[in-house]
Amino acid sequence: MKKVIFSIALSVGLFTQLKAQTDTTKNPLKISGYLETYYVYDVGNPEDHNRPDFLYSFNRHNEVNLNFGFIQAEYNKDRVRGKLALMTGTYANANLAAEPGVFKNIFEANAGVKISKSKNLWVDAGIFGSHIGFESAIGASCWNMTRSILAENSPYFLSGAKISYTSDNEEWFLSGLVVNGWQRIQRVPGNQLPGFGHQLTWSPSDKVTLNSSSFVGSDTPDSVRQMRYFHNFYGQFQLTDKLGLIAGFDIGAQQKSKGSESYNTWYSPVLIAQYKATEKLAVSARAEYYSDEGEVIVSTATPNGFQTFGYSLNVDIQIMENVLWRLEGRTFNSREDNIFLDADQQPTQNNYFAGTSLSIAF
Repeated sequence: MKKVIFSIALSVGLFTQLKAQTDTTKNPLKISGYLETYYVYDVGNPEDHNRPDFLYSFNRHNEVNLNFGFIQAEYNKDRVRGKLALMTGTYANANLAAEPGVFKNIFEANAGVKISKSKNLWVDAGIFGSHIGFESAIGASCWNMTRSILAENSPYFLSGAKISYTSDNEEWFLSGLVVNGWQRIQRVPGNQLPGFGHQLTWSPSDKVTLNSSSFVGSDTPDSVRQMRYFHNFYGQFQLTDKLGLIAGFDIGAQQKSKGSESYNTWYSPVLIAQYKATEKLAVSARAEYYSDEGEVIVSTATPNGFQTFGYSLNVDIQIMENVLWRLEGRTFNSREDNIFLDADQQPTQNNYFAGTSLSIAF
């Protein structure tokens, strides 16, 4: 009997030791991916199948297409981390149209080193997701199928270097950035001025997040340098187990000419509510407005520039833990000018579309 007990104890001990060794030798390399297909029908029925040019996601009309897909290798061990993600899709074509060659297919490519033994303080450099806003290119992580106007017209990505700090209790996150420009991998030709930015996030609980982010720099050659100053603020609140709310506000200003004390300004408020009826079913509604009379960000070549309201409603069905099916209807209404086209290709103040997407993460 004693031999049996000893044998059991020895087996348990060996299992515990092997498990501990496995935990300490956990593979630091993780491979993951994401695919998001879609179909959108625009009532304006554009002949070239391109939706309004202030939209960079889900921007093709009346065709089944790939909005965004990537494969990613992520390394994280001790005080070193790195990430390389290659992408394709209509999102990549539209958002990185200005970048040369294979840069168009880079979603993220960065390396980081933890520079403190006792604190969560990191320095990272390369190409990384933007520090601005509450939405990203990965649709399944956003509350709506399509992105808000403010997200579409502020940086999705940046290249440069950043230093970031997370407090011990993880309530505070602070980051400072030096970047190559406003959503640029390569700088604008003739521009030698780096851009700068910050991010400050406060999450006192898992139900409240407040965030402040900025960009200061120029998106023009030095010979005609126009300084740009931009700030994004948002709050995300889980009001109940089923009801969540996001409120965001962007504001920016850019010099009208080099050395000028006069500025063109733009701003955009947005409000999104999400109701989770069940674990598998969620409904989200969005209301937004984008004002850019000086056409700094959105060009319309009309007397009053881009002043547009947007409304959308979407239904999400979580087919599996990693598979999401979405349906969305959305409308844009120009406040002043006829900046859209109707089905007869005549100028109009309104644009409508309906769409669906299917995404899988792995």
